[in-house]
Amino acid sequence: MSHTLYLTRNGLLEPLGQSQVFAYLRGLSRDHTITLITYEKPDDWADSARVARARAACEAHGIRWLPQRFRKRPRIISPALSMLRMAWLVWREVRGGRAELIHARSYIPAAVALAVHRLTGVPFIFDMRALWPEELITAGRLRRGSLLHKAIAWVERACLARGAAVVSLTHAAVAHLHHTYPQEFNGQRIAVIPTCADLERFTPASDRPEGPRVHGCIGTVLSGWFRTDWLASWLAVAAKRDASARFEIVTRDDAEQVRQALDPERRVGERLTIGPRAPEEMPEAVRGHDLSIMFYAGGEVSELGRSPTRMAEVLGCGLPVVANVGVGDVAAIINEWRVGVLVEGPEPAQIGAALDALDDLSQDPELPDRCRRAAEAIFSLDAGTEAYRALYAKILTEQHADPVSIA
Repeated sequence: MSHTLYLTRNGLLEPLGQSQVFAYLRGLSRDHTITLITYEKPDDWADSARVARARAACEAHGIRWLPQRFRKRPRIISPALSMLRMAWLVWREVRGGRAELIHARSYIPAAVALAVHRLTGVPFIFDMRALWPEELITAGRLRRGSLLHKAIAWVERACLARGAAVVSLTHAAVAHLHHTYPQEFNGQRIAVIPTCADLERFTPASDRPEGPRVHGCIGTVLSGWFRTDWLASWLAVAAKRDASARFEIVTRDDAEQVRQALDPERRVGERLTIGPRAPEEMPEAVRGHDLSIMFYAGGEVSELGRSPTRMAEVLGCGLPVVANVGVGDVAAIINEWRVGVLVEGPEPAQIGAALDALDDLSQDPELPDRCRRAAEAIFSLDAGTEAYRALYAKILTEQHADPVSIA
């Protein structure tokens, strides 16, 4: 079995780490010896029971887990120090013969993988996920043209050119990158693997109880690239139209900050609940909703690369989605499969029109089955795992045919 080193700045203990890292690695571990380096948040790491479960799950699949502590501050220094730590760990693994391929999830791990590749020749996959520099600009955390932006753009260009393969979440992002980096993309191996969900866990409810309509939203809403003003407008209009409606935001964000952003005057009041769920509780949480809302900063370049995890999980549970245009392949999927509604803007009239369309769509008895079929066709974990397995095989076959020497 070949040795693969997987790098991510996300935590294995986070819901995203479970759904978008470990879910794939379970399947890939049948053919590869995997070492996993993650960065765990302090609150997650303090949960000793969850840490023990994660260790046991890794051991059950033969995955060697090297968790690191995630430190958010100081803002510039902490990421730099974590990069140095990651670089040392990767170098150690390569020198020890435990890394024939490096799978780098997102930009900071890819920068580390690029540096080690330049020194050793070990190939790496640039699994870019979204267009991170553009996301930071959209969120107001990075100024276009600044030294930091130029440095990240240089890393992006170099990783696109030197990676053994590039993985994008969306076809929209690939089209943008082809236009932006025609030389780097010339002859590059590119795979589009959208965010996948474990559809054995995210399944439709066997029997939906009668009761008020529950408008759900899962994941962060305080990221800077989520449109809280649109979500606030949706809650206000929907609450006014339907006095029995309930609203639930399942998020790890600070509940009071979320409430202040969405319902500052407490008009929705106790009909709105906000709080986190453990990763193992997420399928049940989603099944408790009747629809799921996801409003991102559509129209920005940053959103071309977004493939919301929540969309895969929601459709897997047979529920429709409410979204906006200009977000990766989201609108194309909604229109092609008729699995939700697109909102044109945050004005009450626009929200009202979308609610009317949702009411009409909800009358379709085939809607739950159609949502599930769309999830299986586009977001299947099995299909995503197989795509990664094929990518690994191609790169490693080439690597074994033309081996490199480690200094």
